[in-house]
Amino acid sequence: MHPLSRITGTTVDRVLGLPAAAVPYVVRRDVAVAMPDGVVLLGDHYRPAGISRPLPAVLIRSPYGRAGLAGILVAAPLARRGFQVFMQSTRGTFGSGGQFRPFTTEQEDGLATVAWLRDQPWCDGQVSMTGASYLGHTQWAVAPYADPPLRSVSLNITAANMHAAFYQHGVPNVKNALNWTGLIGRQERGLAGVIPSPWQMARMRRALRKTPLQAADVDVAGAPVAFWRDFVQHAGPGDGFWAAADHGGADLTRLPPVSMVTGWWDLFLPLQLRDYAGIRAAGVTARIIVGPWLHGEPAEVRAIARQDIAWLDHQLRGGPAPPGPPVRLFLQQAGIWLGFDQWPPPAAAVTAYYLRAPGRLGRDAEPGDVPPATFVYDPADPTPSAGGPLLQPPGKQVDNRAIEARPDVLTYTTDPLPAALELVGPVTARVHVRTSQPYADVFVRVCDVDANGVSRNITDGIRRLDPLTVPAPDARLGDDGVVALEVELYPTAYRVRAGHRLRVQVSGGAFPRFARNFGTAEPFGAATRTVRCRFEIHHDSRHPACVLLPVLAGPVTAGNSP
Repeated sequence: MHPLSRITGTTVDRVLGLPAAAVPYVVRRDVAVAMPDGVVLLGDHYRPAGISRPLPAVLIRSPYGRAGLAGILVAAPLARRGFQVFMQSTRGTFGSGGQFRPFTTEQEDGLATVAWLRDQPWCDGQVSMTGASYLGHTQWAVAPYADPPLRSVSLNITAANMHAAFYQHGVPNVKNALNWTGLIGRQERGLAGVIPSPWQMARMRRALRKTPLQAADVDVAGAPVAFWRDFVQHAGPGDGFWAAADHGGADLTRLPPVSMVTGWWDLFLPLQLRDYAGIRAAGVTARIIVGPWLHGEPAEVRAIARQDIAWLDHQLRGGPAPPGPPVRLFLQQAGIWLGFDQWPPPAAAVTAYYLRAPGRLGRDAEPGDVPPATFVYDPADPTPSAGGPLLQPPGKQVDNRAIEARPDVLTYTTDPLPAALELVGPVTARVHVRTSQPYADVFVRVCDVDANGVSRNITDGIRRLDPLTVPAPDARLGDDGVVALEVELYPTAYRVRAGHRLRVQVSGGAFPRFARNFGTAEPFGAATRTVRCRFEIHHDSRHPACVLLPVLAGPVTAGNSP
């Protein structure tokens, strides 16, 4: 190993919070692997030096490159610990042939690569996969279908139906999608294309406000990007374009042992926790860590590195099994880790907090008739978003008071809490709404209001209404024209301290995190005409609107950090 590589490795291990390791290894660059359709993909092969016998292989399939930071941060830490790694660039990226159409070809290419690996004289037939985000999607595209099965997977900050995070309950997650479009459109131009500059961020803000949106990729990447064109052209309910990217319906019993790491502020969180519960229900060994992290923030990357190395050591080399319960959750605002045997935690009781007039939130439903609360959503001046699960900072918790002061946002607030509430599990809102337009969005957010009146978001969710999706089993249209709507909010683990108040916001959008609803039937990428929408939020005795919060019973005991 070159001395410079040794120094770099020591530095990277320190940054990742890993114990020092220095197993010598060799790298063979640009190894060609032919796909069934003749396209050739390139990969880098890391192998412990001086070992001639066949070894297990760790496969990493990535659209973000193999050399530079990608190799240094993802493949090399494993190689320094004696793992044999094959890191491959996905189709159409960093020298691999074909066109990069995200999510659409990873199953065929991944299965072909696994078969090729098993045929190599240096592989003993055991193959594990690892990686995060899109690298997790490439695992989902292979793991349920590989025959014989993979040895293990590490499905970090990802989801079986990953593209669904870009259309949250029918609403295009436009800021995250355009952020990613800019990244993949610029990434092969070097670090300047990957690290967002103030100039690029300003272009992003302008692009999000332009109409129509269908050419916003050119604004942020300087050229058309296939993913963005697919994103805006296939956003309608029931569009079958993304079926090939959805592995949620796969036979989960075919999965190998699974390790997961994610964060409470990750855009894939609700989908990933649903995946985890399904995997465990299928009888597959699985572990998950959920920390107080935004997608890919440094602390999360460190947790992924530590967990993946321990998981691969256990699965491929017979090392010790990870200690502690399979579900490890960070309780926000308490600064402690909790351990459970399953998700959702069975100890959490669903507790309803009801919307009441005038602007109150309480444990009892409104006993009589009260007029609905109203507001007008104007897509020309859309209700802004603040914080939350974003691909790039700023995200997470922020002060919501400026948004709550707007006339297009309703708020409902409890009295100061006599004791702390430990919220751990899924969160749902039941809203009764009548709108002046058939095309509308309902955004619900739960906040923690401290003694100084600062309102910080805990969790939120959004749901789209249009004639194609209402009525539905969980969106019933009453005789009075009021829609009974369930809105799924992000799961959470959060302590609301004694003396604080809970607050629920209801509005017609959260822009630019989510695409504004123009109030018409035009596809969101082509829409230019805006129509205002009047909302009535009903919460009388016939329409018991509420948020359902998972409250842990009994004292909370801290566990060891993962």
